This record gives sequence, C-alpha cells and structure tokens, in this order.
Amino acid sequence: MNALEIEDLSKSFGSFSLQSISLTVPMGSALGLIGENGAGKSTTISLILGSLQHDGGEIRVLGRNADENSISVREELGVVFDESCFPDGLNARQVDKVERCIYKNWDSRAFYEHIRRFDLPEAKPFKDYSRGMKMKLALAVALSHKAKLLLLDEATSGLDPLARDELISELSRYISDGEHAILLSSHIVSDIEKLCDRVAFLHKGRLVLHEKKDALLASNPGRSLEEIILDITRKGRAS
Repeated sequence: MNALEIEDLSKSFGSFSLQSISLTVPMGSALGLIGENGAGKSTTISLILGSLQHDGGEIRVLGRNADENSISVREELGVVFDESCFPDGLNARQVDKVERCIYKNWDSRAFYEHIRRFDLPEAKPFKDYSRGMKMKLALAVALSHKAKLLLLDEATSGLDPLARDELISELSRYISDGEHAILLSSHIVSDIEKLCDRVAFLHKGRLVLHEKKDALLASNPGRSLEEIILDITRKGRAS
C-alpha cells in the first residue's frame, strides 16, 4: 500500500500556482520534498492536511480520499512544522493531557518513552525550551498517536548538526518496520540524502524531479545529491 498518493494536484493564489503535482510515497519509505523558499513545499503539505482546498487533483492517504475522509485521515497523520505551536506555559506533562483529549489513539506510554529518549524535561515550560527541544517535543507528539504517515515541514531547519542527526536517526527508526512513511519537506539537501530513499524537487510550483535517490545518484556518478539539485536549480533559473 502507498501511504500517500497525489495526482494532478493544483492550487492557484494568483501570483503563484502549484501546477499538476503528482507524488507517491510507499509504505516503509521517506520522500524528500526539496525546493527553494516559495517553491510550493508548504502549500503541498497544507493541501494534504486540508487546511487549504485544492483547485484540482486528488489526494489519497492510506488508500482513502483525503477530502471524503478528512477526520479519519488526520488521525493517521503526524505533523511537525518548522515552528512548534504549543502554548508557552505548558510543559510536557500538560501536553500529554491535552493530546489525550484530541487523538482517539493517543498513547501516553509511547509519549513518555519518546520524552525520555529525547532527554526532555517533563516539568519545564515550553517557552524555556531550546529550538531543538521544541522540535523534539513536536516529534514526540507526532509519534505518539499511532500515525502511519509523518509530514515534516522544514522540521530540521535551524537545528544544530547534532540535533538534526538525532532527529534523522529517530525518523529512520520510524520507517524501519515497513509500516510507516515520511514526507520530509526541506531545503537542507544533506538531511534528505541521509534519510530519504526518494526525492522530489519543486521549482516555482512545478515538479521538475520525482525519482528514487539511488537511481538519481547512479545516473550522476561522482556527484552528491546536493550538487545534482544545485545544477537542476541553476537550469530552472536560466529557463
């Protein structure tokens, strides 16, 4: 089963439009969605979540139409944005109590296991967390309600290299059983190269690349993924 299928997805804002995007994320895999700021990465994720209505195309999550099954689909999605949005005064224990009321499949035991693994203080207010700690708390929440698909929108942006490596390691464990999948939106190509086995590249709302990472590297011997993407970007700007 594919965790995510997007077919001919489009959205127009007047000055910007997402044009006929088609993507597939199989179970047990991670797709890296690469693009410059304003390329359409966050728009694509917002459309998957239903926070924006698309103009055309279809989105299926775990085989279900996301428009027709919005509530059940959202239960299957874990989401981490580049800025966590927990109230400043809450601590991890209070976050557990809040999320318990939101998700029917919330697992407090799993949540506290992640809190301990990430070495997060349970009683410290969210406002006193570092950026890395905030991202880890958001990931702990995303991993604790039995979500099958993680949507990560620039989740590693602004983290120091050690925190990013810890996050990537946790995400690798998440998909290792073959029953989960990840869509990682990022402009940090090195993170995508470490985690993802598939790569999609957006440029000005158009999908210019959607390929398995190993095949892409094999067809460009001696070059890193970052070098390949930079070359595609330069060609896109020149066209």
